[in-house]
Amino acid sequence: MKALSIAILLFISLMAQAQKADQIKLKELQQLITKPSDKVQVINFWATWCAPCVKEIPLFEKLNVENNEVVVTLVSMDYDLDPNPEKVYRFVNHKNLKSTVLILAERNPNDWINKIDKSWSGALPATLVVNTKTGKRKFVQMELKAGELEKMIEEVGK
Repeated sequence: MKALSIAILLFISLMAQAQKADQIKLKELQQLITKPSDKVQVINFWATWCAPCVKEIPLFEKLNVENNEVVVTLVSMDYDLDPNPEKVYRFVNHKNLKSTVLILAERNPNDWINKIDKSWSGALPATLVVNTKTGKRKFVQMELKAGELEKMIEEVGK
């Protein structure tokens, strides 16, 4: 009985610490991208099924922890293929992600990807870096390597 009580308390403790991934619609994402901020926004579009996406997530996590001049948001694109968010929740908790994680709850990417960036083909991973103070933004659709993310931030920060 004592072991069961400890297991229940441990489970409750882990659930209380678990990162949450809210579902948002395109309009909310667009508001997030354009919201005035003193910090540079780094928004990464990824999916649990995308190996290059998963590979680059540690770069965003490191940036989130080490640079308080940026806001990192990881936007999951899993919804189109699987609207059940459980896979994303498990991934976020398994990887112990600290960055803000959102699930873009939209279908038919071809209807809205150009509303994020006109140059976006829909390829993943994709990253948008925005400085609302200067109006500068940079968008890439590729796996980022060490140093490339910081270069993008520097480019929009000036």
